Amino acid sequence: MGNKQVTMHALFLFILLVPLVQAQGEKKHISQDPCAPKTTCHECIQTPTCAWCSEPWDMTDRQYLERKRCFLPSINVDQHFQCSAAFIVNPSNNYTLLQYNALTNASASRKTSLSSYNRTTSSHSHEAVQIYPQRVSLKLRINEAFRFTVSYSQAQDYPVDLYYLMDLSKSMEDDKEKLSVLGDLLVESMQKITSDFRLGFGSFVDKVVMPYVSTVPKNLIEPCTGCAAPYGFRNIMSLSNNANRFSGEVRRAAVSGNLDAPEGGFDAIMQAVVCREKIGWREKARRLLVFSTDAGFHYAGDGKLGGIVKPNDGECHLDTVGEYTHSKLQDYPSISQVNLKVRQNAINVIFAVTAEQIGVYDRLKDNVEGASSGMLSNDSSNVVDLVREQYDKISSSVEMKDNATTDAVKVTYYSACKGSGPAIQTNKCDGLKVGDVVKFEAEVEVTNCPSDPKKWKQIFKIYPVGINESLIVDLEMLCSCPCEQEGDPWFKRKAEQCSKFGTYKCGICECDKTHFGRTCECDSDNINGATGLPVGGCRPDNTSVVDCSGRGTCVCGVCECETRENPEEVISGPFCECDNFSCDYANGLLCSGSDHGTCICGKCQCKPDWTGDACDCRASSITCIPPGGGEICSGNGDCNCGACECYEGKEGRYTGKFCEKLPSTSGRCLEFKECVQCQMYKTGSLTAEECLANCTFTPSSVDVIEVHEEAGEVLCAYYDEEDCRFSYVYTYSDNNTLIVRAQEKRECPPEIYVLGIVLGVIGAIVLIGLALLLLWKLLTTIHDRREFAKFEKERMMAKWDTGENPIYKQATSTFKNPTYAGK
Repeated sequence: MGNKQVTMHALFLFILLVPLVQAQGEKKHISQDPCAPKTTCHECIQTPTCAWCSEPWDMTDRQYLERKRCFLPSINVDQHFQCSAAFIVNPSNNYTLLQYNALTNASASRKTSLSSYNRTTSSHSHEAVQIYPQRVSLKLRINEAFRFTVSYSQAQDYPVDLYYLMDLSKSMEDDKEKLSVLGDLLVESMQKITSDFRLGFGSFVDKVVMPYVSTVPKNLIEPCTGCAAPYGFRNIMSLSNNANRFSGEVRRAAVSGNLDAPEGGFDAIMQAVVCREKIGWREKARRLLVFSTDAGFHYAGDGKLGGIVKPNDGECHLDTVGEYTHSKLQDYPSISQVNLKVRQNAINVIFAVTAEQIGVYDRLKDNVEGASSGMLSNDSSNVVDLVREQYDKISSSVEMKDNATTDAVKVTYYSACKGSGPAIQTNKCDGLKVGDVVKFEAEVEVTNCPSDPKKWKQIFKIYPVGINESLIVDLEMLCSCPCEQEGDPWFKRKAEQCSKFGTYKCGICECDKTHFGRTCECDSDNINGATGLPVGGCRPDNTSVVDCSGRGTCVCGVCECETRENPEEVISGPFCECDNFSCDYANGLLCSGSDHGTCICGKCQCKPDWTGDACDCRASSITCIPPGGGEICSGNGDCNCGACECYEGKEGRYTGKFCEKLPSTSGRCLEFKECVQCQMYKTGSLTAEECLANCTFTPSSVDVIEVHEEAGEVLCAYYDEEDCRFSYVYTYSDNNTLIVRAQEKRECPPEIYVLGIVLGVIGAIVLIGLALLLLWKLLTTIHDRREFAKFEKERMMAKWDTGENPIYKQATSTFKNPTYAGK
């Protein structure tokens, strides 16, 4: 019984929070059975695989006090845990088709569902069905995922609504002219996809306030030469199948001007999306919003520059002539607002922008569901090809999403797309054609029960992005038991089973505020004035928050401790705080075994020769005394738990079983050297007689020496007179007997063949000399041949005969007189 007092209010609070307290006690009482700690039916069924037994029991019988109502039906086959089948509450997941019209094309007749729901909600026969099924009912237990199949097929000749939203600032003037010419071509191109195509047109500039637009009076009338007055957004032509009107409206639309580079495109997108009736969006049609600009965009927060601080409300504000009336009153929408409205209205946004802006809008499309982007030429001449290309990209892909609450419901998608292999986790499939059927497996899991029971029934949608069709899921979370609801035959207020002080539900009592106990037999007015606790008390003091240490039941202030499956394991104590099985273990034994100690109230009580938390340490220091006597641990350490812990000396830490040596010394290696030599290898300075007389130990032979330092073994290694290395280890047994293990064979160096080495060296010198001579001869021959070739070349290039000197003249000259010629 504790010494501190608690107030009556604290006691009442405890009574109200009994389930919470028991749940906290569960942390201390770890069980392999996750169901055992659950004390109410709804807690039980919120635990996967658990079932609740609501069968009426005699709650005063000790046998039933030990019985758990929440159990694992798959493994509890013992008769002690049996429950009549009629009283087992074990709900299972349930899946029911409510509306399941077959997939059809737009021109096909829509099949009629067998369900009454379908008969009352059937659509017109000409409408296509692209998702199957259309509505299901799903009842799920917590953390038990359930999978079902959702099919999608793109219908042929499906209606298309295309709204062209154009930036009509001055820089887009040539684009407007080109678009007016290409209007008929755009309609012709889209009619190749569907015969039911409608086209609309709207334009935007920016908010008519500074610093976005010049507010000089004359500029408000004509901001630039030949320009119209600036405006925020204008719906010029609602969706229509009149292509000629579209071209005319584009041609007649006048450009305007603004000051800063970004435009008010987000205002225009928001109005074009949410003003469904005024724009003319159809319920059953693929909706395309083509956003054409050569500039950036303003977004939420930019309006403060113009003194506009009211956030965008995401509502439609178009007047009778299609003008946006709240341009000066509300800030620009944020990206998340645009994304939300685009998702809610199932609209595919196509950002058709120039090369300078494509990088910005590529990043923007990743944050707007179902959006895509394409590069527009400087004069928009490629707009038809761009729209057709983006439509093909959108229509050839399907992405499944949902609007389930993320805090309680988790939906994961799996699909093999068009392949035949196993389904992988994905919510998107590409490369689809008209008529292709893609199957997704939607895995729905309820992760927790909302605190508000009204949220236990939810309706959410699974839908393909950009398509105004969806699968409606009526989800019911199985968070409570029927027997906990008034009207159930086993629900009774002021029941006899609860001493008329509580409500009997699901086989247990829920007591009123002034009573507690299994059958509400305890009266909270029975208070001990000295302690403030019920007589007997189930907590040691008022700092505890768990009755009976979480391991028993408090019955009118007295703890009844739980029994365990192993009869040798006993929970005891006035507060069930003691047991004989949670002490420390050593070598897999509780308190190192019965020879060493006994577990009493969670702590080991050691026998005289043992100590330590697990009684695994010897109380005596005799095992720390070296053989032959001496100081404990050779005076170089402390004896702890029967083993030496060595000191750190000036030359390093002492080592050895008895801390008998430093790292720089060899311990007793030298002492045993001669004996090991003479006994193992018949070498050394000792003769056979001296060896027999002086050696008091016989080493054991091993192939390879392995040292176990943790066992106190010391490695010794030496070289003998033959330059052979031999090694051995020594240690001591538990009774301080010397143990020596020596390597069976010495490690001797191989024999050296001197003659072979000498002859090899001589041969190598001779071969090297011959190689050098041959190399010298080769080099001289090459040099001579080069010189001769050079000489031959020079001789051949001479311009005179080598037998006559061209500069030599004879000493005499001969002349002929023509007068006497021939005479």
